Amino acid sequence: MGRLFVITLEESIYGCKHCHIHRALLDDIISKFFHCKHGKAYFFDKVVNITAGEEAYRMMMIKMHIVFDKICVGCGSIVGWKYESTHEKTKKYKKGKFILERCHITVSFGCMQYFNVLKCQFNCGT
Repeated sequence: MGRLFVITLEESIYGCKHCHIHRALLDDIISKFFHCKHGKAYFFDKVVNITAGEEAYRMMMIKMHIVFDKICVGCGSIVGWKYESTHEKTKKYKKGKFILERCHITVSFGCMQYFNVLKCQFNCGT
């Protein structure tokens, strides 16, 4: 299988709810006002320790987007997606950005970890 390469982030971070691998800095969040099929989601500029899943065409709200699922390198769970393209000009800002489903992430402030702060409001199937 090979060695697992994991990036460790400093300071306040978001991490994987399942395996606690670091996912993103709190400063890299663009918006907390996104929604997905499992509830709330966060919109990020940069995310680490993920690998790409298969390309998918998804109807989001009322427009079609091309996205790639993002899979945790630690535990293999699908944690969100990356926008590859959109057909609407007003949504071009999403290209290359990431959505992480809130029910799949935790928050850590320095050495203190709050793994139950971000709970899924709906059953995420995990």
